[in-house]
Amino acid sequence: MKKVFAILFFSFLLISCGSTKNTGKIPEEIIGSTTATKKPVRKVKPNKNTRVTKTNTRKVEETEDTVNESPKDTRENIIEFSKTFLGTRYKFGGTTEAGMDCSGLVYTAFKKEDIELPRISRDMATKGILISYKDIEEGDLVFFRTSRKNTITHVGLVVEAKRGDVKFIHSTTRAGVIISSMEEKYWKDAFVEVRRII
Repeated sequence: MKKVFAILFFSFLLISCGSTKNTGKIPEEIIGSTTATKKPVRKVKPNKNTRVTKTNTRKVEETEDTVNESPKDTRENIIEFSKTFLGTRYKFGGTTEAGMDCSGLVYTAFKKEDIELPRISRDMATKGILISYKDIEEGDLVFFRTSRKNTITHVGLVVEAKRGDVKFIHSTTRAGVIISSMEEKYWKDAFVEVRRII
């Protein structure tokens, strides 16, 4: 009797599976399982802010805020961002595309990488470490005295440091945000020190 019941039950299962209409769609509950009819998954190249993990056999992208960048990458990001302000007019106390001063440019470029610096150049000159001019690198800060006062009044961000040719981006009262060379007599005479923040 048990055998007859088992055969009838098995036959019922076969008949019910065979009567299901094939719609060509994969039921939601089996998406992601290993089947021959599974649609190919488009590969997503993770960028530096993306982490790909597996959850219930599905790939999930998660944004990760704590991505470790090398100091060199951070310096390059700061330099590239500062260059987006080239041609911006000078504005005392400014930190936006509407206008900025020298320390405003440096402050804004570093802040983009979550590095807080003081807002004025003479206070920036108390941060980081003092570097010999011969060891200057891209991303270092150069400080100047541009008045008769015996204090730092101007700052620039080094964007190029090749032998004998150091260029820095800064904001000037006359031309706004520009790139200048340390070989220009005015800047050579006004130069005070180099500091490395990163």
